[in-house]
Amino acid sequence: MRFTVLATFSALVAYAWFMIKVGRARRQFGIEAPRITGDEAFERIFRVQQNTVEQLVLFLPALWLFGVYVSDPVAGILGLCWTGARVLYATEYYADAKRRGPGAALTILLALVLLIGGTAGALLH
Repeated sequence: MRFTVLATFSALVAYAWFMIKVGRARRQFGIEAPRITGDEAFERIFRVQQNTVEQLVLFLPALWLFGVYVSDPVAGILGLCWTGARVLYATEYYADAKRRGPGAALTILLALVLLIGGTAGALLH
């Protein structure tokens, strides 16, 4: 399961980086917790972190289903691609929220492949 573990690690490192960016942005734009609105640039940084939390709820169980019941190496590759797609999404969203399409679409597509493949693998096991 080492490939699935590495993919999990990469996703969580990306998420931790997004959290750090929110903390830095709070200081930069003078937005104290629990406020989540203010400068538009801060709001985009915050939304990337929040959207990643929302996506992790689907991604992590799907990744592990796939890794256990289908293929650990393939799960690892798909998981690393998912993390890359999250970074692409973040880069797009930081620049302009309307340009987030490719990264967002790829993130969802990869998660669905993992979910459907992992569920099918579990049911056929």
